[in-house]
Amino acid sequence: MLTHQNHPFHLVNASPWPITGAIGAMTMAAGLVSMFHQYKFTIISIGTLITLLTMIQWWRDITREGTYQGMHTSVVNLGLRWGMILFIVSEVFFFISFFWAFFHSSLAPNIDLGMIWPPAGITPFNPMQIPLLNTAILLASGVTVSWAHHSLMENNFSQTTQGLLLTIILGIYFTILQAYEYIEAPFTIADSVYGSSFFMATGFHGLHVIIGTTFLSVCLMRHMMFHFSSNHHFGFEAAAWYWHFVDIVWLFLYISIYWWGS
Repeated sequence: MLTHQNHPFHLVNASPWPITGAIGAMTMAAGLVSMFHQYKFTIISIGTLITLLTMIQWWRDITREGTYQGMHTSVVNLGLRWGMILFIVSEVFFFISFFWAFFHSSLAPNIDLGMIWPPAGITPFNPMQIPLLNTAILLASGVTVSWAHHSLMENNFSQTTQGLLLTIILGIYFTILQAYEYIEAPFTIADSVYGSSFFMATGFHGLHVIIGTTFLSVCLMRHMMFHFSSNHHFGFEAAAWYWHFVDIVWLFLYISIYWWGS
């Protein structure tokens, strides 16, 4: 590794993690096929294990580079910020596709749907019950993650810890409630375009909540290990951006699918 360089950029060392990540993703894809058609979980379990081990070790290396080796200079940090912004923009368009599909069918239901929305035979959820509670939970989590961020910028260690912990608990609570909602659902993903749109949109949002909760949990562990300072904590900032994005998507889901769509 270079010890002296005349530029502010981070030229990464050779790493095995991209190839092991690709192998893990390929194994998971093959495992999904095996699970759907043969009801066997061996291949997907191996693929998940490879992917998890890759993630843990790759993130460990990035943490080491940014925290202890000083590789994340202000120029590198700016690049990371733009990378996270562009990633969130791509996620916005990902969810736009689900909203597009939903409104395409709901605004002008065709003869196959009985010319009504929701389609005949579909009993939608009451938006004033669990969906409203989940909305309050995510809005509260947006407040707690902002509290944690401002506390970190003010070098308040204990309040940052409390804010992060509360956000993680609220994220887990949201996931539990959504799982309960799915178990009690009076329709399935196979019940017309309503079921498909509902479970694809809310299901992928739920996956993003789980990813965001994991992201924040890693940030909490790093915070407890004193990896963050008031002016060098982009890992936490990226997690907060991501969490606010998840909040905003849920508001659109609640208003369009749960409230208006029912």
